[in-house]
Amino acid sequence: MWETRNPGRGPVVRAPDGSAVHPLARLGALASFAEFVLAPEQVSAAVEHQTVQEIWYVTAGSGELWRRGSEGEEVVALVPGVCATIPLGTAFQFRADSAGLRVVAVTVPSWPDGSDEARVTTGHW
Repeated sequence: MWETRNPGRGPVVRAPDGSAVHPLARLGALASFAEFVLAPEQVSAAVEHQTVQEIWYVTAGSGELWRRGSEGEEVVALVPGVCATIPLGTAFQFRADSAGLRVVAVTVPSWPDGSDEARVTTGHW
C-alpha cells in the first residue's frame, strides 16, 4: 500500500544505459521514482525508451545530458537544481564529470518489467 525507502538502503539495479539505479517508490502502473548514479567520468549508453517518459532532477555532482528528438538535438549541463525532461521518442545519453552524478527521476508510466523498454541507439559520446 505505502512505500518508504532511503536511496542508500534499497536495492541497486543496473539500468539499460549502464547507470546504477536505486528504485525508491512506485504508484502501481502510474509512475515510479528512482535515483540514478553515474560514477566519476562514467558515460551512459545512448538509449531511447519505448513506452515511458521521465522527469529528472539533479541532486549532486555534475555532468551533461544529450537529447535528440524530432525537433533537433542538444547538450545541456547537469548540475544540482537542474530539472530536465525525457519525452517519449527522445534518444538520450548522459555523462558524469570528475565528481560523479546523482539524479532522481519520475518515470511515467512506471518502469515496466522486462529488458526491451530501452533500445540502445547511436549516441553523442
